[in-house]
Amino acid sequence: MRAGFLVLLLAVSLSAYAAPASLEHVPLQWKPTSKVKLGALPMPATAIEFEPFQDVRDNKEAIGENREDKQPKPVTTTDDVGAFVSTHMRELFDRAGLKSVDSNGAVTIKGEVRQFFVAETGTYKSTLAVHLSVVGHDGATLWSGLATGDAKRFGRSYELENYYEVLSDALVNAVSSMLQSPEFLHALSGR
Repeated sequence: MRAGFLVLLLAVSLSAYAAPASLEHVPLQWKPTSKVKLGALPMPATAIEFEPFQDVRDNKEAIGENREDKQPKPVTTTDDVGAFVSTHMRELFDRAGLKSVDSNGAVTIKGEVRQFFVAETGTYKSTLAVHLSVVGHDGATLWSGLATGDAKRFGRSYELENYYEVLSDALVNAVSSMLQSPEFLHALSGR
């Protein structure tokens, strides 16, 4: 009887080890592994205000999916993806030497998150797309366009840390592209 119990315990332990926990309703975490790359253009000294971005994706909870097996395994969150993206974009702007403010900015950045997703097959591949508008103090749109970024990496299958890293790095890469755009930087100057 004791040997049967040990066999059962071993079987349960092995099956628990082999099947990773569900990655549904996870909190979003900021885990970049890369840094913003700046171009040769000077950064404007204008005070920049960020509005919380809107999440306009069809499935607001979906942030990833493991597609290695016939039955995909979802990665979901109940956190506000729009607020997450705008908060960390602002943080990246600050780290790049731009000046963000809570109110009364010379320009305001508004955004709609259109893509924020990781497809995991043999690698983790993330895509981020945010439609941004830079609005002057008078309400006029100075620039409007799509900011995109992606990232990929290898990693252990269905690991939450890898999802966090590629989603964060996609945002870092989007900001790097934006801060190398003469048109975008010109709009940030408030002109």
